[in-house]
Amino acid sequence: MDLILWRHAEAEDNWEDMARKLTIKGQLQAKLSAQWLRQHLPDNRQIYCSEAVRSQQTARYLKQPFTVNKLFNPDCHPLDLATFLQQQPPTSTQIWVGHQPWIGQFCAYLLNGVWLPQQFWSVKKSAFWWFDVRFYQQRHQARVKVVLSPSNLK
Repeated sequence: MDLILWRHAEAEDNWEDMARKLTIKGQLQAKLSAQWLRQHLPDNRQIYCSEAVRSQQTARYLKQPFTVNKLFNPDCHPLDLATFLQQQPPTSTQIWVGHQPWIGQFCAYLLNGVWLPQQFWSVKKSAFWWFDVRFYQQRHQARVKVVLSPSNLK
């Protein structure tokens, strides 16, 4: 399966974290990333995003239906995501729009093969990591296919 971890674009500062909206710069970032993704995504895809406004706004730029799921909220635990991933169809393309630190933690988990809470990768706003993930006897193998940020897409 293909798994794309897409961090939400730049959002405004706001005390109410879940209500933060994309800035003008964030809208441009999301648009650039989504344009590239739309050109390269296979037809069989599922898009998930968190309950946060900025995550949903980012996902909307794909111009495809998406599912809002609290599992992808800012405070989620990456091991819960590992369980969710194992439950997905093996031939699907999964796009998860979410937040740091869990995106960086999940990138590290996929590449290391084990959960190490102190390890995570830096993921820029509106950047995405595209993995090819295979499962063998409940264990995964992941390889990076693409890593891009909006600054590389201009």
